[in-house]
Amino acid sequence: MIRRIFLLNCLAAATALAGVSQLAEAGELKIDPCVAACQSCESACSACVTACLEELESGKTDRVECIRLCQDCADICGVCAKVMSRNGPLKSVIATACAEACNECSAACAKHANDPVCQACAEKCRACANMCKAHRE
Repeated sequence: MIRRIFLLNCLAAATALAGVSQLAEAGELKIDPCVAACQSCESACSACVTACLEELESGKTDRVECIRLCQDCADICGVCAKVMSRNGPLKSVIATACAEACNECSAACAKHANDPVCQACAEKCRACANMCKAHRE
């Protein structure tokens, strides 16, 4: 079941990114760095949820907070990418929320120093938070 959810998340992300990539190659679209950071963070958070669920199944109950924060962070990053890509009127509001979510998620993931997936997620979250902070100003 977990693998199926992971594969569906990967397929959805790949489909979305493939469409954006094709447009960018055709010269029709320039991707905002904040949008790219949000999309990258969303994917990293989804991967981290999957990895932490596997750890949780093996009895590591310290992953619950990480899973919850990664799920929320992935959703917020996805919304932020959409709002930023259309230059929506609430972009500074969502950028602030995204930066805060990414900071919280990064802190939770950083606690799992021996897990490369959590560490990669923490790094993507920090990068996204910094990009969103710069974008809201």
